Amino acid sequence: MEDFKKRWEITKNWQLFFPLVGLLGLFYSSYKIVSVLKSELHVALKLTISILITSILLKLTLLIFKKLEKKWVVKQRWEIIRIFIVFAITGSSSLFIGRPFIKFIGITKENLNIFVYWFLYSIIGLIFYQILLVTFGYLLGQGKFFWEFEKKMLRRFGLGRFID
Repeated sequence: MEDFKKRWEITKNWQLFFPLVGLLGLFYSSYKIVSVLKSELHVALKLTISILITSILLKLTLLIFKKLEKKWVVKQRWEIIRIFIVFAITGSSSLFIGRPFIKFIGITKENLNIFVYWFLYSIIGLIFYQILLVTFGYLLGQGKFFWEFEKKMLRRFGLGRFID
């Protein structure tokens, strides 16, 4: 355990929460993938395959961490896990908020061309994503990182004049 804490620069026990949540998130994602692909499998077999997929996803995630470690400026390595968790929560939440909002304002596949519907759906989802990204970033203690990330993204969209 001490090697793990040292590797991830964990100095306080509460910081172990984020690697644990990250690992549980990987396992949950793997289980959902297996359940969608093979719903008729026995639970024990689903769990076994999920553990295998989780280990593959973990190796892939650790490779991505190595690359992003050089690009993202964080004080401790474990904060990268927290940043990934913010991205995951934001992606899911933007769908949960975007879908009812689109229905509320009357945008449906039935009253619009399918391409117009998906274009508007994407734009509205992107707007909610940007707002939620900064919000969840602040709530999980990475507000400064996500505000800088957001400003960079808005500049790429050509909206930099509104934030500078």
